[in-house]
Amino acid sequence: MRTATIEPLLSVRRGKSAVEFYQKAFGAEVLSLIEEGGVVAHLSVNGAGFWVADESPAHANFSPEFIGGSTVRIVITTEDTNAVFDRAIAAGATVVYPLKDQSYGWRVGRLADPFGHHWEIGKPLR
Repeated sequence: MRTATIEPLLSVRRGKSAVEFYQKAFGAEVLSLIEEGGVVAHLSVNGAGFWVADESPAHANFSPEFIGGSTVRIVITTEDTNAVFDRAIAAGATVVYPLKDQSYGWRVGRLADPFGHHWEIGKPLR
């Protein structure tokens, strides 16, 4: 049986600043970094991978800043929702909706990073 991974690639403006933000906000580890001709970085948060790259409209890679919004929300499921949420705010994220226990059985809140991507931080309530 074959295995596969699915990892989002986030198009951003100011790729180097984005990598630094994700390191501060989420403790991201840089797995690889190319800075030649623009930033392309492979990052990991506790083993969950994602990519960050400078936008390139010539290649149909647009940042949320270019299109005026984001089409994707990234979800981080973690036991320590408060600490992760607060750390991201301290690093420069803004609150879209506050972290709270929801009636559908999750504790979750949403943040916007400085590059226009939205992150939901949450966990199922037991």
